[in-house]
Amino acid sequence: MANLNKVFLIGNLTRDPELRYTPAGVAVANLGLAVNRRFRDKSGELKEDVCFLTVTVWDKQAEACCQYLQKGSPIFVEGVLQSRSWETTDGQKRSTIDVRAERVQFLGKFTPGKEGAEFPDEQSSGSSSASSANAIGSEAINPEDVAWDE
Repeated sequence: MANLNKVFLIGNLTRDPELRYTPAGVAVANLGLAVNRRFRDKSGELKEDVCFLTVTVWDKQAEACCQYLQKGSPIFVEGVLQSRSWETTDGQKRSTIDVRAERVQFLGKFTPGKEGAEFPDEQSSGSSSASSANAIGSEAINPEDVAWDE
């Protein structure tokens, strides 16, 4: 029997990304994502449903998300569903299903607002901007290294 675990989501962040590092130094970010669905009920009335998800992003992608995304940012996520379970301090068993991102694409226009981040001139389509790299920092991920879909 064939198996497939793949999700494609487009939504908006419900909060600013949260960046942490594993003991081995690997970056991991948690994103809160809201995905809206519009549909008509049996009576023909337009309804809207919202699904709230947690997306986990790893490595350089996690750092880029934390550097350039903020609450309300629209993103496209390609990933897989991942279940987790744990026991609370009072002995109750809990479980959840999250999305482990394989690819995150930023949608919409970049709006500076996080730690002096700059976006290269939109007219310079594809040319790298050394001045914006220096303005952000030497270890930062540059905007031209991130896929932006406007």
